[in-house]
Amino acid sequence: MERIESLLDHADEMAAIRHDLHAHPELSFQEQRTAALVAGKLTEWGIPIHRGLGQTGLVGIVKNGHSARAVGLRADMDALPITELNTFAHASLDPGKMHACGHDGHTTMLLAAAQHLARQRNFDGTVYLIFQPAEEGGGGAHKMIEDGLFDRFAMDAVFAMHNWPGMKTGQFAVSPGPVMGSSNDFEIVIHGQGGHAALPHTGADPLLAGCAMVQAFQGILSRNKNPVEPGVLSVTMFHAGDKNNIVPDEACIAGTVRTFSIELLDLIEQRMREIAEHTCAAHGVRCTFDFNRNYPPTINHAAQADFMRQVMTETFGAENVLTQTPAMTAEDFSFMLQAKPGAYAFIGNGDGAHRTLPHGAGPCLLHNASYDFNDELITLGATLWVRLAERFLAPARG
Repeated sequence: MERIESLLDHADEMAAIRHDLHAHPELSFQEQRTAALVAGKLTEWGIPIHRGLGQTGLVGIVKNGHSARAVGLRADMDALPITELNTFAHASLDPGKMHACGHDGHTTMLLAAAQHLARQRNFDGTVYLIFQPAEEGGGGAHKMIEDGLFDRFAMDAVFAMHNWPGMKTGQFAVSPGPVMGSSNDFEIVIHGQGGHAALPHTGADPLLAGCAMVQAFQGILSRNKNPVEPGVLSVTMFHAGDKNNIVPDEACIAGTVRTFSIELLDLIEQRMREIAEHTCAAHGVRCTFDFNRNYPPTINHAAQADFMRQVMTETFGAENVLTQTPAMTAEDFSFMLQAKPGAYAFIGNGDGAHRTLPHGAGPCLLHNASYDFNDELITLGATLWVRLAERFLAPARG
């Protein structure tokens, strides 16, 4: 397994940067300190930067030679609204905010790669270093695109990587096709007519309509969609009433829908709306139906996923390159993959054994208050970024 020597030489420096970022987490679109640190390091290494894309996002530019080809490498920067349970020295200094998804590590991996690329420049073309805000529900990727990311910085492909707990350190995974689901939420407010629970015939019960509605929704997955196509419809909230002898005027149902295709998403939304409206009509009540599409599915382009797998295999060995198992979690890199060819990969974060310092009682899982990024991944991930950029921008052979 190859790791670039110069990256190992700077491993302690990069780990210190990662620890600093972990201790100072910033939520979506609030990444002012993080962006300033990134900008300062890139400037120190002679890398031109452009700030303010997607509010707090920035792009670094490393050029060499005369080729017009360009590749984008993306890292996310934001933290989560979680109070950290870890007690090690680099634990969050800001209660209620925590790097519980490893974006501090993603940022540092790309910084380490940037330092090496700026010094060696063993490629012909342009590497765009994309430091993105607000992946955790803010749609920072979409905001950067709206601010001209791909118009101002023309690139032929774009790549991203996320740490994956449970996968061994030193292992990677990438595959063509869907790797993350779409993220969508719904809220249905049922408007009835409340009254005395002992005289239900005098009103119109929104709870009864809601119960029928929730049950009918599951028939969409079992009877309307193709059984071999994955889809999730989860009702996660059902709120109504506050007294045991009063039928309430309203009931509220909310939840999430996840799919790997827009076509299935269209079907689920249409059937949910029909079921909600007709169920309410059958029970003599009415409803308002809100369905919000947040992130589209993350779908890797075949050529770019195969290219990334080749680089992984050449660099780390075929035994360390796995098939990507799709997950119904969501990722706003999906917006970038809608706009440009590219691929989204996993890098193994291990089983949590790297947390030798005092840590919380929970497992080292994403979005968990006891999570911590594995510093070994910094040189591993940076090595992949460097080799991928060098291969993508390899000088033409005359």
